[in-house]
Amino acid sequence: MSEIPRKAVQRTAKLATLPIGVAGRVVGGWGKRLSGMSSEQVNADMTAKTAEQVFAVLGQLKGGAMKFGQALSVFEAAVPEEMAAPYREALTKLQAAAPPMPTRTVHRVLAEQLGSAWAKRFVEFDDEPAASASIGQVHRAVWHDGREVAVKVQYPGADEALNADLKQLLRFSRLVQAIMPGAEVKPLLEELRDRMVEELDYRTEADNQRTFAKAFDGDDHVLVPKVVASAPKVVVSEWIDGTPLATIIREGTREQRDLAGRRLAEFHFSAPSRSGLLHADPHPGNFLLGDDGRLRAIDFGACARLPDGLPRTLGVMTRLALEKRSDDLLGLLRSEHFIRPGTELAGEDVLNYLGPFVEPLRAETFKFTRKWLQGQAERVGDLRKPDSRTGRSLNLPPQYLLIHRVTLGATGILCQLDAEVPARSIVARWQPGFDD
Repeated sequence: MSEIPRKAVQRTAKLATLPIGVAGRVVGGWGKRLSGMSSEQVNADMTAKTAEQVFAVLGQLKGGAMKFGQALSVFEAAVPEEMAAPYREALTKLQAAAPPMPTRTVHRVLAEQLGSAWAKRFVEFDDEPAASASIGQVHRAVWHDGREVAVKVQYPGADEALNADLKQLLRFSRLVQAIMPGAEVKPLLEELRDRMVEELDYRTEADNQRTFAKAFDGDDHVLVPKVVASAPKVVVSEWIDGTPLATIIREGTREQRDLAGRRLAEFHFSAPSRSGLLHADPHPGNFLLGDDGRLRAIDFGACARLPDGLPRTLGVMTRLALEKRSDDLLGLLRSEHFIRPGTELAGEDVLNYLGPFVEPLRAETFKFTRKWLQGQAERVGDLRKPDSRTGRSLNLPPQYLLIHRVTLGATGILCQLDAEVPARSIVARWQPGFDD
Protein backbone atom coordinates (compact mmCIF):
# COMPACT_ATOMS: atom_id res chain seq x y z
CA MET A 1 0.00 0.00 0.00
CA SER A 2 1.40 3.41 -0.97
CA GLU A 3 2.02 6.18 1.56
CA ILE A 4 -0.97 8.35 0.58
CA PRO A 5 -3.68 5.59 0.54
CA ARG A 6 -2.30 4.21 3.82
CA LYS A 7 -2.59 7.63 5.47
CA ALA A 8 -6.09 8.05 4.06
CA VAL A 9 -7.10 4.72 5.63
CA GLN A 10 -5.57 5.78 8.95
CA ARG A 11 -7.50 9.07 8.88
CA THR A 12 -10.74 7.24 8.10
CA ALA A 13 -10.10 4.84 10.97
CA LYS A 14 -9.55 7.72 13.39
CA LEU A 15 -12.70 9.48 12.23
CA ALA A 16 -14.67 6.25 12.51
CA THR A 17 -13.90 6.11 16.25
CA LEU A 18 -16.05 9.19 16.87
CA PRO A 19 -19.57 7.69 16.62
CA ILE A 20 -18.38 4.53 18.42
CA GLY A 21 -17.13 6.63 21.32
CA VAL A 22 -20.37 8.56 21.45
CA ALA A 23 -22.41 5.36 21.44
CA GLY A 24 -20.39 4.10 24.38
CA ARG A 25 -21.04 7.29 26.30
CA VAL A 26 -24.77 7.07 25.59
CA VAL A 27 -24.86 3.57 27.08
CA GLY A 28 -22.83 4.79 30.04
CA GLY A 29 -25.24 7.69 30.42
CA TRP A 30 -28.19 5.34 30.83
CA GLY A 31 -26.31 3.63 33.63
CA LYS A 32 -25.61 6.93 35.37
CA ARG A 33 -29.28 7.89 35.18
CA LEU A 34 -30.22 4.57 36.77
CA SER A 35 -27.74 5.34 39.56
CA GLY A 36 -29.52 8.61 40.36
CA MET A 37 -27.68 11.33 38.38
CA SER A 38 -29.94 13.92 36.75
CA SER A 39 -30.33 14.02 32.98
CA GLU A 40 -28.74 17.50 32.95
CA GLN A 41 -25.65 16.21 34.75
CA VAL A 42 -25.38 13.21 32.45
CA ASN A 43 -25.86 15.28 29.28
CA ALA A 44 -23.23 17.81 30.35
CA ASP A 45 -20.77 15.03 31.12
CA MET A 46 -21.42 13.25 27.80
CA THR A 47 -21.17 16.47 25.80
CA ALA A 48 -17.89 17.51 27.41
CA LYS A 49 -16.31 14.09 26.83
CA THR A 50 -17.60 13.96 23.26
CA ALA A 51 -16.11 17.39 22.59
CA GLU A 52 -12.77 16.27 23.95
CA GLN A 53 -12.74 13.22 21.67
CA VAL A 54 -13.88 15.09 18.56
CA PHE A 55 -11.18 17.72 18.84
CA ALA A 56 -8.50 15.28 19.96
CA VAL A 57 -9.11 13.31 16.75
CA LEU A 58 -9.38 16.38 14.53
CA GLY A 59 -6.17 17.71 16.02
CA GLN A 60 -4.25 14.71 14.62
CA LEU A 61 -5.56 15.18 11.10
CA LYS A 62 -4.57 17.23 8.08
CA GLY A 63 -6.68 17.94 5.02
CA GLY A 64 -10.40 18.54 5.26
CA ALA A 65 -10.72 17.36 8.85
CA MET A 66 -8.20 19.86 10.13
CA LYS A 67 -9.72 22.64 8.00
CA PHE A 68 -13.12 21.78 9.46
CA GLY A 69 -11.63 21.87 12.95
CA GLN A 70 -10.15 25.29 12.26
CA ALA A 71 -13.50 26.54 11.00
CA LEU A 72 -15.27 25.23 14.10
CA SER A 73 -12.65 26.65 16.45
CA VAL A 74 -13.98 30.19 16.06
CA PHE A 75 -17.31 29.01 17.51
CA GLU A 76 -15.62 27.96 20.74
CA ALA A 77 -16.89 31.16 22.35
CA ALA A 78 -20.48 29.98 21.83
CA VAL A 79 -19.99 26.82 23.93
CA PRO A 80 -21.08 27.14 27.59
CA GLU A 81 -18.11 27.87 29.82
CA GLU A 82 -18.39 24.67 31.86
CA MET A 83 -18.03 22.66 28.65
CA ALA A 84 -15.57 24.91 26.82
CA ALA A 85 -12.75 24.84 29.36
CA PRO A 86 -11.66 21.17 28.90
CA TYR A 87 -10.94 21.53 25.20
CA ARG A 88 -10.31 25.26 24.60
CA GLU A 89 -6.59 24.65 24.31
CA ALA A 90 -7.17 21.77 21.88
CA LEU A 91 -9.23 24.08 19.67
CA THR A 92 -6.50 26.71 19.69
CA LYS A 93 -3.90 24.13 18.67
CA LEU A 94 -6.01 23.22 15.65
CA GLN A 95 -5.31 26.68 14.28
CA ALA A 96 -1.59 26.03 13.89
CA ALA A 97 -0.54 22.50 14.72
CA ALA A 98 0.00 19.57 12.38
CA PRO A 99 2.73 16.91 12.00
CA PRO A 100 5.44 18.26 9.64
CA MET A 101 6.39 16.83 6.25
CA PRO A 102 9.78 15.11 5.98
CA THR A 103 12.47 17.46 4.62
CA ARG A 104 13.03 15.29 1.54
CA THR A 105 9.32 15.61 0.69
CA VAL A 106 9.45 19.40 1.02
CA HIS A 107 12.48 19.54 -1.28
CA ARG A 108 10.79 17.28 -3.82
CA VAL A 109 7.70 19.50 -3.96
CA LEU A 110 9.84 22.62 -4.30
CA ALA A 111 11.79 21.04 -7.17
CA GLU A 112 8.58 20.02 -8.93
CA GLN A 113 7.03 23.47 -8.53
CA LEU A 114 9.95 25.93 -8.76
CA GLY A 115 12.38 23.88 -10.86
CA SER A 116 15.33 21.64 -10.06
CA ALA A 117 17.49 24.69 -9.27
CA TRP A 118 14.94 25.98 -6.73
CA ALA A 119 17.57 26.36 -3.99
CA LYS A 120 19.39 29.04 -6.04
CA ARG A 121 16.32 31.26 -5.75
CA PHE A 122 16.93 31.51 -2.02
CA VAL A 123 19.83 32.89 -0.01
CA GLU A 124 18.62 30.83 2.96
CA PHE A 125 15.90 28.23 3.46
CA ASP A 126 14.91 26.81 6.87
CA ASP A 127 13.95 23.14 6.55
CA GLU A 128 12.11 23.28 9.87
CA PRO A 129 8.54 24.50 9.26
CA ALA A 130 7.63 27.75 11.00
CA ALA A 131 3.90 26.99 10.92
CA SER A 132 1.38 24.60 9.45
CA ALA A 133 -1.91 25.07 7.67
CA SER A 134 -4.76 22.75 6.77
CA ILE A 135 -3.31 21.62 3.43
CA GLY A 136 0.29 22.81 3.66
CA GLN A 137 3.11 24.07 5.85
CA VAL A 138 5.12 27.29 5.94
CA HIS A 139 8.90 27.66 5.90
CA ARG A 140 10.90 30.78 6.64
CA ALA A 141 13.48 31.74 4.03
CA VAL A 142 15.44 34.61 2.45
CA TRP A 143 14.71 35.33 -1.22
CA HIS A 144 17.57 35.96 -3.65
CA ASP A 145 17.01 39.73 -3.41
CA GLY A 146 17.44 39.70 0.38
CA ARG A 147 13.75 39.83 1.36
CA GLU A 148 12.57 37.58 4.20
CA VAL A 149 9.82 35.38 2.85
CA ALA A 150 7.28 32.77 3.87
CA VAL A 151 7.24 29.69 1.64
CA LYS A 152 3.97 27.76 1.76
CA VAL A 153 4.33 24.18 0.51
CA GLN A 154 1.29 21.97 -0.10
CA TYR A 155 1.17 18.46 1.34
CA PRO A 156 1.45 15.77 -1.36
CA GLY A 157 -1.90 14.01 -1.75
CA ALA A 158 -3.79 16.90 -0.18
CA ASP A 159 -6.58 16.56 -2.74
CA GLU A 160 -7.24 12.90 -1.87
CA ALA A 161 -7.07 13.69 1.84
CA LEU A 162 -9.50 16.58 1.58
CA ASN A 163 -12.08 14.60 -0.34
CA ALA A 164 -11.83 11.56 1.92
CA ASP A 165 -11.94 13.58 5.15
CA LEU A 166 -14.90 15.73 4.11
CA LYS A 167 -16.86 12.70 2.96
CA GLN A 168 -16.37 11.14 6.39
CA LEU A 169 -17.10 14.35 8.29
CA LEU A 170 -20.38 14.88 6.43
CA ARG A 171 -21.51 11.60 7.97
CA PHE A 172 -20.79 12.93 11.46
CA SER A 173 -22.24 16.43 11.08
CA ARG A 174 -25.07 15.74 13.53
CA LEU A 175 -22.61 14.61 16.17
CA VAL A 176 -20.57 17.80 15.91
CA GLN A 177 -23.75 19.91 15.76
CA ALA A 178 -24.63 18.60 19.21
CA ILE A 179 -21.52 20.12 20.77
CA MET A 180 -21.57 23.36 18.75
CA PRO A 181 -24.93 25.04 19.41
CA GLY A 182 -25.65 27.83 16.97
CA ALA A 183 -23.25 26.60 14.26
CA GLU A 184 -24.75 25.35 11.00
CA VAL A 185 -22.44 22.38 10.65
CA LYS A 186 -23.68 20.48 7.59
CA PRO A 187 -23.98 23.53 5.29
CA LEU A 188 -20.56 24.59 6.55
CA LEU A 189 -19.08 21.23 5.56
CA GLU A 190 -20.78 21.26 2.17
CA GLU A 191 -19.55 24.78 1.49
CA LEU A 192 -15.98 23.84 2.50
CA ARG A 193 -16.14 20.80 0.23
CA ASP A 194 -17.32 22.90 -2.71
CA ARG A 195 -14.30 25.20 -2.34
CA MET A 196 -11.63 22.54 -2.04
CA VAL A 197 -10.70 22.41 -5.73
CA GLU A 198 -10.14 26.15 -5.83
CA GLU A 199 -8.06 26.17 -2.65
CA LEU A 200 -5.83 23.36 -3.85
CA ASP A 201 -4.39 25.58 -6.57
CA TYR A 202 -2.08 28.04 -4.80
CA ARG A 203 -2.04 30.21 -7.92
CA THR A 204 -5.63 31.17 -7.12
CA GLU A 205 -4.64 31.93 -3.55
CA ALA A 206 -1.72 34.03 -4.81
CA ASP A 207 -4.04 35.99 -7.12
CA ASN A 208 -6.41 36.64 -4.20
CA GLN A 209 -3.52 37.79 -2.03
CA ARG A 210 -2.23 40.11 -4.75
CA THR A 211 -5.68 41.69 -4.98
CA PHE A 212 -5.85 42.22 -1.22
CA ALA A 213 -2.27 43.52 -1.05
CA LYS A 214 -3.02 46.10 -3.75
CA ALA A 215 -6.29 47.18 -2.12
CA PHE A 216 -4.65 47.67 1.29
CA ASP A 217 -1.27 48.93 0.10
CA GLY A 218 -0.13 51.70 2.44
CA ASP A 219 -3.17 51.29 4.71
CA ASP A 220 -2.82 52.54 8.29
CA HIS A 221 -4.83 49.69 9.78
CA VAL A 222 -4.20 46.55 7.71
CA LEU A 223 -1.07 44.95 6.24
CA VAL A 224 -1.28 42.20 3.62
CA PRO A 225 2.07 40.63 2.61
CA LYS A 226 2.96 40.87 -1.08
CA VAL A 227 3.34 37.73 -3.19
CA VAL A 228 6.89 37.11 -4.43
CA ALA A 229 6.33 33.94 -6.53
CA SER A 230 3.65 31.29 -7.00
CA ALA A 231 3.05 27.85 -8.48
CA PRO A 232 0.16 25.36 -8.20
CA LYS A 233 1.48 23.88 -4.94
CA VAL A 234 3.90 26.56 -3.65
CA VAL A 235 3.42 30.24 -2.88
CA VAL A 236 6.18 32.59 -1.70
CA SER A 237 5.21 35.86 0.00
CA GLU A 238 6.86 38.49 2.15
CA TRP A 239 7.44 37.46 5.75
CA ILE A 240 5.49 39.37 8.39
CA ASP A 241 5.85 39.47 12.17
CA GLY A 242 3.20 40.10 14.78
CA THR A 243 1.39 38.68 17.80
CA PRO A 244 -1.09 35.97 16.74
CA LEU A 245 -4.66 36.65 17.75
CA ALA A 246 -4.67 33.26 19.47
CA THR A 247 -1.98 34.60 21.83
CA ILE A 248 -3.93 37.81 22.46
CA ILE A 249 -7.04 35.74 23.18
CA ARG A 250 -5.08 33.75 25.74
CA GLU A 251 -3.04 36.46 27.45
CA GLY A 252 -3.45 39.83 25.71
CA THR A 253 -3.85 43.17 27.46
CA ARG A 254 -7.11 45.10 27.36
CA GLU A 255 -5.58 47.52 24.85
CA GLN A 256 -4.44 44.67 22.58
CA ARG A 257 -7.84 42.96 22.73
CA ASP A 258 -9.80 46.07 21.82
CA LEU A 259 -7.39 47.11 19.08
CA ALA A 260 -7.28 43.63 17.53
CA GLY A 261 -11.07 43.42 17.61
CA ARG A 262 -11.50 46.83 16.00
CA ARG A 263 -8.99 46.08 13.25
CA LEU A 264 -10.57 42.69 12.54
CA ALA A 265 -14.06 44.19 12.26
CA GLU A 266 -12.76 46.93 9.96
CA PHE A 267 -11.03 44.38 7.75
CA HIS A 268 -14.06 42.09 7.55
CA PHE A 269 -16.55 44.81 6.57
CA SER A 270 -14.28 46.97 4.39
CA ALA A 271 -12.54 44.30 2.29
CA PRO A 272 -15.44 43.54 -0.10
CA SER A 273 -15.91 47.16 -1.19
CA ARG A 274 -12.15 47.81 -1.34
CA SER A 275 -11.01 44.61 -3.04
CA GLY A 276 -14.14 42.90 -4.36
CA LEU A 277 -13.24 39.90 -2.19
CA LEU A 278 -14.18 38.62 1.27
CA HIS A 279 -11.51 36.76 3.28
CA ALA A 280 -13.48 33.59 3.96
CA ASP A 281 -11.27 31.72 6.42
CA PRO A 282 -11.78 33.54 9.73
CA HIS A 283 -9.87 31.91 12.54
CA PRO A 284 -7.28 33.43 14.89
CA GLY A 285 -4.39 31.65 13.17
CA ASN A 286 -4.87 33.80 10.07
CA PHE A 287 -4.45 37.17 11.80
CA LEU A 288 -1.69 38.86 13.75
CA LEU A 289 -1.40 42.26 15.43
CA GLY A 290 1.82 44.15 14.70
CA ASP A 291 3.72 46.50 16.98
CA ASP A 292 2.61 49.32 14.67
CA GLY A 293 -1.04 48.62 15.51
CA ARG A 294 -1.87 47.17 12.10
CA LEU A 295 -3.66 43.89 11.60
CA ARG A 296 -1.71 41.36 9.52
CA ALA A 297 -3.93 39.12 7.37
CA ILE A 298 -2.67 35.88 5.81
CA ASP A 299 -3.98 32.76 4.02
CA PHE A 300 -6.19 33.84 1.12
CA GLY A 301 -7.05 30.40 -0.25
CA ALA A 302 -10.71 30.76 0.66
CA CYS A 303 -12.23 33.99 -0.67
CA ALA A 304 -15.72 34.97 -1.77
CA ARG A 305 -15.99 37.12 -4.87
CA LEU A 306 -18.15 40.16 -4.13
CA PRO A 307 -17.43 42.63 -6.97
CA ASP A 308 -20.19 44.95 -5.76
CA GLY A 309 -19.21 44.72 -2.10
CA LEU A 310 -21.41 43.26 0.63
CA PRO A 311 -25.03 42.77 -0.53
CA ARG A 312 -27.22 45.80 0.10
CA THR A 313 -30.03 43.51 1.28
CA LEU A 314 -28.08 42.62 4.43
CA GLY A 315 -27.67 46.29 5.34
CA VAL A 316 -31.36 47.05 4.84
CA MET A 317 -32.33 43.97 6.84
CA THR A 318 -30.06 45.02 9.71
CA ARG A 319 -31.43 48.58 9.71
CA LEU A 320 -35.05 47.38 9.74
CA ALA A 321 -34.30 45.08 12.67
CA LEU A 322 -32.65 47.94 14.57
CA GLU A 323 -35.61 50.23 13.87
CA LYS A 324 -38.03 47.43 14.92
CA ARG A 325 -39.98 47.68 11.67
CA SER A 326 -41.33 44.16 11.83
CA ASP A 327 -43.73 44.31 8.87
CA ASP A 328 -41.15 45.83 6.52
CA LEU A 329 -38.59 43.30 7.73
CA LEU A 330 -40.98 40.41 7.09
CA GLY A 331 -41.71 41.71 3.59
CA LEU A 332 -38.02 42.02 2.76
CA LEU A 333 -37.27 38.51 4.00
CA ARG A 334 -40.07 37.10 1.84
CA SER A 335 -39.03 38.99 -1.29
CA GLU A 336 -35.37 37.92 -0.88
CA HIS A 337 -36.31 34.25 -0.27
CA PHE A 338 -35.25 34.12 3.39
CA ILE A 339 -38.75 32.75 3.96
CA ARG A 340 -39.88 29.88 1.77
CA PRO A 341 -43.22 30.20 -0.10
CA GLY A 342 -46.06 28.83 1.99
CA THR A 343 -44.27 29.34 5.32
CA GLU A 344 -46.33 31.35 7.79
CA LEU A 345 -44.40 33.65 10.12
CA ALA A 346 -45.42 36.67 12.16
CA GLY A 347 -43.42 39.87 11.83
CA GLU A 348 -42.99 40.16 15.60
CA ASP A 349 -41.59 36.62 15.80
CA VAL A 350 -39.02 37.41 13.10
CA LEU A 351 -38.08 40.64 14.86
CA ASN A 352 -37.70 38.84 18.19
CA TYR A 353 -35.40 36.33 16.50
CA LEU A 354 -33.19 38.82 14.62
CA GLY A 355 -33.27 41.70 17.11
CA PRO A 356 -30.68 40.35 19.57
CA PHE A 357 -28.21 39.69 16.73
CA VAL A 358 -28.08 43.41 15.92
CA GLU A 359 -27.63 44.41 19.55
CA PRO A 360 -23.91 45.28 18.95
CA LEU A 361 -25.08 48.11 16.65
CA ARG A 362 -27.45 49.84 19.08
CA ALA A 363 -24.75 51.80 20.94
CA GLU A 364 -21.58 53.63 19.98
CA THR A 365 -19.45 50.69 21.17
CA PHE A 366 -20.24 47.09 22.13
CA LYS A 367 -18.36 44.67 24.37
CA PHE A 368 -18.25 41.29 22.61
CA THR A 369 -18.10 38.52 25.23
CA ARG A 370 -18.36 34.76 25.39
CA LYS A 371 -21.36 35.16 27.68
CA TRP A 372 -23.22 37.21 25.06
CA LEU A 373 -22.50 34.71 22.28
CA GLN A 374 -23.39 31.77 24.51
CA GLY A 375 -26.72 33.46 25.20
CA GLN A 376 -27.38 33.83 21.48
CA ALA A 377 -26.46 30.20 20.83
CA GLU A 378 -28.70 29.00 23.62
CA ARG A 379 -31.57 31.21 22.47
CA VAL A 380 -31.60 29.88 18.91
CA GLY A 381 -30.41 26.37 19.72
CA ASP A 382 -32.90 25.42 22.46
CA LEU A 383 -35.71 23.58 20.67
CA ARG A 384 -38.10 24.49 23.48
CA LYS A 385 -37.78 28.24 22.87
CA PRO A 386 -39.86 30.30 20.39
CA ASP A 387 -36.78 31.87 18.74
CA SER A 388 -35.47 28.41 17.89
CA ARG A 389 -38.74 27.53 16.16
CA THR A 390 -38.64 30.81 14.22
CA GLY A 391 -35.04 30.22 13.18
CA ARG A 392 -35.88 26.77 11.82
CA SER A 393 -38.63 28.34 9.69
CA LEU A 394 -36.21 30.78 8.04
CA ASN A 395 -34.17 29.95 4.96
CA LEU A 396 -30.62 31.06 4.13
CA PRO A 397 -30.31 31.54 0.34
CA PRO A 398 -27.11 29.97 -1.04
CA GLN A 399 -25.59 33.31 -2.08
CA TYR A 400 -25.61 34.43 1.57
CA LEU A 401 -24.28 31.24 3.14
CA LEU A 402 -20.59 32.08 2.94
CA ILE A 403 -21.08 35.68 4.09
CA HIS A 404 -23.15 34.45 7.03
CA ARG A 405 -20.54 31.89 8.00
CA VAL A 406 -17.66 34.37 7.77
CA THR A 407 -19.52 37.06 9.74
CA LEU A 408 -20.41 34.53 12.42
CA GLY A 409 -16.79 33.37 12.50
CA ALA A 410 -15.46 36.91 12.84
CA THR A 411 -17.98 37.58 15.61
CA GLY A 412 -16.76 34.45 17.38
CA ILE A 413 -13.19 35.80 17.34
CA LEU A 414 -14.36 39.17 18.71
CA CYS A 415 -16.03 37.32 21.59
CA GLN A 416 -12.92 35.24 22.24
CA LEU A 417 -10.96 38.49 22.35
CA ASP A 418 -13.48 39.98 24.78
CA ALA A 419 -13.10 43.14 22.68
CA GLU A 420 -14.97 46.41 22.89
CA VAL A 421 -15.54 47.58 19.33
CA PRO A 422 -17.22 50.60 17.65
CA ALA A 423 -19.23 48.18 15.54
CA ARG A 424 -21.98 50.61 14.53
CA SER A 425 -19.66 53.16 12.91
CA ILE A 426 -17.75 50.40 11.08
CA VAL A 427 -20.95 48.84 9.70
CA ALA A 428 -22.40 52.26 8.82
CA ARG A 429 -19.32 53.10 6.77
CA TRP A 430 -18.86 49.84 4.88
CA GLN A 431 -22.20 47.94 4.76
CA PRO A 432 -24.38 49.12 1.82
CA GLY A 433 -28.01 49.67 2.71
CA PHE A 434 -27.43 50.20 6.43
CA ASP A 435 -27.18 53.99 6.50
CA ASP A 436 -29.24 54.89 3.42
